[in-house]
This record gives sequence, C-alpha cells and structure tokens, in this order.
Amino acid sequence: MAQIYIAFVDTPGVFAGIIRRVIRQKYIHVAIGLDPGLEEAYSIGRRHPSIPLIAGFEREDKSRILKAFPEADYMICSLECSGEQKSYIEERLREAMKKRFRYHYAVAGLPFILWQIPFYQKNHYTCSSYIARLLEEAGVCRWNKHFSLVTPRDFMEYEEKEKVFEGSLRELTEYWGNLGRQEETQRIYPVYGGTVCACREVTYER
Repeated sequence: MAQIYIAFVDTPGVFAGIIRRVIRQKYIHVAIGLDPGLEEAYSIGRRHPSIPLIAGFEREDKSRILKAFPEADYMICSLECSGEQKSYIEERLREAMKKRFRYHYAVAGLPFILWQIPFYQKNHYTCSSYIARLLEEAGVCRWNKHFSLVTPRDFMEYEEKEKVFEGSLRELTEYWGNLGRQEETQRIYPVYGGTVCACREVTYER
C-alpha cells in the first residue's frame, strides 16, 4: 500500500475567521500532499499567502506561508491507497499545476454550501471540493454528498485517516529540514498540546 496526506491548516486573519465560524472548527484550509513533510503539496488556495482574495491552484510553499503566518498551525493525516491510485493522483496534480491559471476559487459556490445545494462552475473549486473530487475519482474516498459540498470539516470527520503530525508549521519545517528524506525510518512527530505521536512510516519511491 501507498499513502497520500491531507494537511489541515489554521491561519489567522479576518477572512479565515469568517470561514472558521461557518464550518465551526479550527482548521479551515486543506491541502493534499504526496509526502508527510509536505515537500510536494497542492491546493486551491491563495496565490500569495498574504492576499486571500487572489486564489487558484498552487503548489504549497512552506517557507512563504511561514513568512506570512509564523504562528500557523498544521495537522497532517495519512490516507492509504494503492500504488496505482497514488500514481493517478500524482499525475493529475502535476498536470493541474501546468495549467494552474485555469483554476479559480469557487467564490460563487460558497452560499450554496450553506444552503446544501450542489453547485459547480467549470474549473472553480474550494480547497476541499477539489481534493474531494480528485480522491473520489481516484477511488480513494467516497462521499455521501456532491463534491462541491465537501468542506474541511468533512475531511476532519473522515474516519479512514490517521494523524501523523499536529503542531506549528515552524516545528514541521524545522523537523523535516533536520531529518531529510529516508526510504524507511522510525519518525517521532510533535503533536499539538504537548504530547508526541510515534508513527512508523514507509516512503514509497517510484
């Protein structure tokens, strides 16, 4: 089996605060990663970390995010998938990155989420609806609703995930900067709240 990773992100700001109140949870943004350190991760999100209204498909840049939000907290969870499913996801993400300016944030769809009415405008997604559709098409996840209605809360409540990290982005960046990549290792992740989680993980190389 292989693994993909869902990163839950908590950043400060007025716009983030509005979303936080709507979905009623701390983490208001999700990204999909191909590795647990988020060295390669993607999302429908801000094209520049400090400008919330300009958003689309982007590769996550931890250093830029850390510079804009030094107090940002992250939680990373793993999802099991087959090697074929992960290859499909990788291919779709990298292809989307080549055409990233065709993708936009689904601002018009936000009221429909509140009303629980499916709404899809071509190439317009929220951070969670893009990942929900991709994982469903890959056969990794199944949702009991239209992908356009999936929110970060649905990912948080998804039972088949396993938490591998929770803490500050600074901790995550420093940890992986010191560790580097290994094919198989015993890794200790700091967990939010002062506890630690020991997780054995295998990194599958293509």
